[in-house]
Amino acid sequence: MDSKTNPNPICRLSHPAHPHTLSPRTSKETPKSVCSVCSRDMFVWEDDLYYSCTTCDVEFHKDCYSEPKKLIHPYHLQHPLDLIDGKNESEAESNKCTWCGSNPTRYYYRCSICSFCLDVSCSFRFPPLTITNPRSHHHPLSLFPRPLLVPCDACGSVNRSDPSYACFQCNYMVHVSCINLPRVIKLTRHHHRLSYTPYLSPSSWSCRVCHKNVDNKRELEWEPEEPENSENAAPFKKIGDGLIEYFCHEHHLRLEKYKDLEDEDQEHKQCQACALPIDSRDFYNCTQCDFSLHEVCANLPRELDHALHNHKLFLDTSPQEDYDDDMSCSVCQQRFSGFRYKCRDKSCLIRDIFQIHVGCISLPDYFTHKSHEHPLCFPILELRYKEKIICKVCKKHCLLYHLQCSTTCEFDLCYRCATFPSEVRYNHDEHPLSLCYGEETSDGNKYWCDICEKKLDSTEWFYTCNKCCVTIHLDCIFSSSIYMKPGFTFRYITFNVKVLRNNSNTRPICDGCEHRCSAHVCYEVHWYNRYTLVSCSLECLEQRIDGSLKKKIRNRKLSL
Repeated sequence: MDSKTNPNPICRLSHPAHPHTLSPRTSKETPKSVCSVCSRDMFVWEDDLYYSCTTCDVEFHKDCYSEPKKLIHPYHLQHPLDLIDGKNESEAESNKCTWCGSNPTRYYYRCSICSFCLDVSCSFRFPPLTITNPRSHHHPLSLFPRPLLVPCDACGSVNRSDPSYACFQCNYMVHVSCINLPRVIKLTRHHHRLSYTPYLSPSSWSCRVCHKNVDNKRELEWEPEEPENSENAAPFKKIGDGLIEYFCHEHHLRLEKYKDLEDEDQEHKQCQACALPIDSRDFYNCTQCDFSLHEVCANLPRELDHALHNHKLFLDTSPQEDYDDDMSCSVCQQRFSGFRYKCRDKSCLIRDIFQIHVGCISLPDYFTHKSHEHPLCFPILELRYKEKIICKVCKKHCLLYHLQCSTTCEFDLCYRCATFPSEVRYNHDEHPLSLCYGEETSDGNKYWCDICEKKLDSTEWFYTCNKCCVTIHLDCIFSSSIYMKPGFTFRYITFNVKVLRNNSNTRPICDGCEHRCSAHVCYEVHWYNRYTLVSCSLECLEQRIDGSLKKKIRNRKLSL
């Protein structure tokens, strides 16, 4: 045990059954002798710390007490162990460590009577012989003086380097690191508490975190569960038949059918939460203004626990203002103008920059996607940074968050591709477009996009209407502006950018790429009150403004 974690370590010369405690001393207190290990003087500096055992009448330097020349170790109580310098030993006499099985370094301990050998790193562990009141068991536990080569009854894994304890009355074996595992825990992946159980009923069980088979850190068992404030958690109050009062809107919302809308309203209605168009689903519509919510989005809780973050998240409905700081989803990296979930835990290091838009938060951490035969899951933390992950659909690098196949096949999907809706409305088709996950054309026919009029690869994802033979690229119907609402205004550097609905008969020409704006929205910037810039996408907006500013700075430098 390290002196940094235990100010009164155990004297290694004492018997483990009756251990002595070392007392810290400073060089201001005159030592009685030299160090019992290195035989050097105790005086080095005035503030030096050393240890003294009054029972054994010995003293140690603070870095020497854990490596005495002779010791009785809990792993081998039968005989004392001698410190051996491997440099002076012949190759025939060298032994592997009996405990961990590795080759010892230069210094190690060996029993002169039997063949027991212990390297220095294993000797640092000095576990007690008995644990009288273990949290995880109702009987005292005794140290098992051999590496545990069978699965631990608590964690189910084999770890020979970890000391183990046994209850021979119950035939119970447990690692020392598993003795105090919490009996009741709370995970952000599940709404309820999880209680420890020593046995599972005979069945096929799968872990809902790593999704591997189950073979058979904070303790919450004695703490009261945090009460859920149902009044604050509910996003709305019902005040009548199909009539609600939403928590962030001053007017009442009425539940309506999409089919009852006028044709003009069907094209213009967008959900304030997810920023996607109001389509065939039921939705809540404001009785006095242009505020609408999908029924699903209106039921999103104001607070929730989610696998994408360690702390509780709350629903933030305030408008985003800054392009760089407020408008990027931390999970899918897309810009958005709808509601988002944020962290308010003061201890969270990324609280000010972490946010998730409602499209990503609505995906469960374990579900079946139509593009893959097996369920997809959110990987555990250790696997997220293991290697460079490439999305199978867009072929782009998944930065921090992605979904993977829960089985052994190598299928990874980024959150941007995972949140594409399976059906969308297209203004120039009376039927909804369905998301096609790629198909092979045996007749050799080529597909063409109805928006950009360019060739479409049928093996990639695209939207189609089989009745009308309409095919459209994903990026043409859902570009980087997929979650941008018309009428929304944000700040980019020092400019105010307005999002406009692109539904005029003559579509404007983009000042960035110099093509017609084909997306459902375009962006308007008043350039120093001189003229108006129009961009078809956020990429063109960045390119045009950044390029103009660099040119302006360059011209200013030339004029000096």
